[in-house]
Amino acid sequence: MSDAIEAQLDAIFAARDREDMQPTIDALLPVHTEHPEDPRVLYELGGAYDTAGDEATAIGFYERAMERGLTGDVRRRCWLQYGSTLRNLGRIDDSLRVFARARAEFPDSVALGAFEALTLHADGRPNTALASLLGLLAEHVDAPELDRYKPALRGNADHLASLDAGDDAAHAQARQGPADGQLSI
Repeated sequence: MSDAIEAQLDAIFAARDREDMQPTIDALLPVHTEHPEDPRVLYELGGAYDTAGDEATAIGFYERAMERGLTGDVRRRCWLQYGSTLRNLGRIDDSLRVFARARAEFPDSVALGAFEALTLHADGRPNTALASLLGLLAEHVDAPELDRYKPALRGNADHLASLDAGDDAAHAQARQGPADGQLSI
């Protein structure tokens, strides 16, 4: 992607109004027409549709952005938005597969872990969701008042996760995707 396109996208997003995304979408569409295969353009347009509440349209842009080779932190953000949007559309198993793949690629991402916990909760596993969040706190929050309690947080996380262990195995079996176990992206 050229610096000019990056600057153009940055300017469009600097002017956006999250309460009225149509002007942002309208500004992105000509950029997309000029650069229909650019992964960042696809991602940003998907994100604009997503914020506007058109999640079904956003999904296709996220998938194409990933297929076209989105990289770096923008790729991590795309995984997060894609997985979250799948959850919002009720595609919980797809969301869990996306978050599993994203967490494998970005294992230290706290944001991915937090949004994966939302999907775990939506999947009917509140204990696993809370355990995941407690693990994130123990591993990633640097607060002196919390440090002495991190072993307790980890122990409680392990206990909570064990409460859903039987359900986790059943859910994992139900989530088996295509025969090769891979997502299409």
